[in-house]
Amino acid sequence: MKADHRPPTDPTRLRTGFTTGACATAAAAAAVRALVTGQTVESITIDLPARRDVTFAITRCEIGPNRVRCGVIKDAGDDPDVTHGAEIQATAEWVDQPGVTLAAGPGVGTVTRPGLPVEVGQPAINPVPRRMITAAVQAEAGPRLVEQGLKITISVPGGEELAKETLNPRLGIVGGISILGTTGIVKPYSQSAYRASIYVELKVAAHNHSPRAVLTTGNRSEEYTRGLHPDWPELGFVQVGDHMDYALRQARRLGFREVVIAGMVGKISKLAQGRMQTHISGGGVDLAFLAELAGQLGADEALQEAVRQANTARHVQIMLRKAGITGLEQRLADLAAAQASAYVQAAFGVTVYLFDIKGELLAVGKATR
Repeated sequence: MKADHRPPTDPTRLRTGFTTGACATAAAAAAVRALVTGQTVESITIDLPARRDVTFAITRCEIGPNRVRCGVIKDAGDDPDVTHGAEIQATAEWVDQPGVTLAAGPGVGTVTRPGLPVEVGQPAINPVPRRMITAAVQAEAGPRLVEQGLKITISVPGGEELAKETLNPRLGIVGGISILGTTGIVKPYSQSAYRASIYVELKVAAHNHSPRAVLTTGNRSEEYTRGLHPDWPELGFVQVGDHMDYALRQARRLGFREVVIAGMVGKISKLAQGRMQTHISGGGVDLAFLAELAGQLGADEALQEAVRQANTARHVQIMLRKAGITGLEQRLADLAAAQASAYVQAAFGVTVYLFDIKGELLAVGKATR
């Protein structure tokens, strides 16, 4: 079944899109078809791992002597992808060397650090897109590939600037974006994609002998931790969001000996309870738990009840400070470190930094191996 080049639109749900790998495959297939036939290609249908026979509009088809350049506009659907709207270009040319050779043109990165699924020195075109591009151009070239080879150069105008908004600089991918995708389809706000990025960052850090993994809950906690330790390499920092459970498991799997967790009171209070998946779908901050801790620290029953009725964990902090009750942050940091250590069966040492919203370090908790 053929599909329109646009992802399906349904006002009742978020719109899916296509990966850079799918767009590069379509552009490459179109370029080879035009190279073989000498005719301009306006659209092309390719097979995706997740959906067969998807048709892409070809927005550029420049035919020259012995080479053709074609382009596809990346549509990421409703996903907040920095490459949405970028033109993914492929240049096809005949060469003497048999087979299909892939190269990175302007705007596509080159791998410089081990730990990624692509070898150091190679274009940052991941394995599935490599296979997709190769299969598509082989089908278009037909028997002519027996005598000649094809060089396919993937380019992204403006890709070097776009890459600054991605993880590529941290991962050691220089010169542009990566050509990615496993299914060809972009699912908006995909949790599996988020977890995959966490794993890649941790794997690259491990392969490059990072002395520790620094798991932060977001931009601010990373910024505050880097401010404390300006000498720590950027490579070890990973923003894990609500996926502390997954990040801890992968850190154990990859053999880290030290893990630092950094966050603010809301997330750290969840970790202190052993709730390693901190998304709101799993429940908000347990105010009854904080009230219990407040009681252990000397709060009377009236104050404990006020804590149970508080709006947020930060509100609890304010109430306890006004009442002269101290030690909540330290108790939370200690418990969070102990719970994280227990979660990975003490596979590595754990340090927890608890910051306030302005970046002041309120407490440090530790659990040894």
